[in-house]
Amino acid sequence: MKSCLVVIDAQESFRHRPYFTDRDLPAWLAAQNALIEACRERGVPIVRIFHVDGPKTAQNSFALESGLVRPIEGLAPFEAAATFHKSRHSALVGTGLDVWLTQNGIGRLVITGIRTEQCCETTARHASDLGFQVDYVTDATLTFDMTHEDGTPLPAATLKARTAAVLKDRFARICSAPQAIDRLAMPA
Repeated sequence: MKSCLVVIDAQESFRHRPYFTDRDLPAWLAAQNALIEACRERGVPIVRIFHVDGPKTAQNSFALESGLVRPIEGLAPFEAAATFHKSRHSALVGTGLDVWLTQNGIGRLVITGIRTEQCCETTARHASDLGFQVDYVTDATLTFDMTHEDGTPLPAATLKARTAAVLKDRFARICSAPQAIDRLAMPA
């Protein structure tokens, strides 16, 4: 089965949000970049997804006008087989990604990128519901601490663990970057 690496929202926009921290950035970049390199070496297509929404002004870091809807610094350069802009959580809503995947005979998606519990998880669930096999690469997703409504902290590590637990064996095969790399050459 043909695989495709999907790099979701790995963009500079996040550096300009109040919750951004680079605490987990080096580890995420190492895993993300290892997957990018493995896909380049093996000829596995890589799809780039950018999140674009909100007011079309230079002050909105998720607007094209900001100049920040571009690869995040430190991300390995790659020639995308296709690039899509999304304005929803799922990369499969209104982008044409599903059509592109079908036209290119892709059956397995390797999901990576920024916000583990939001756009990455939502895309994984949606892809599974559409019949794609999904490898969800937890160490190649990045998220940030949040706060419960009552003020209790919700650490990024807890969000990642929760996402892995709810996706595992229902919507995705949970794997590490090295495991995902090993699977690139394997049939589904």
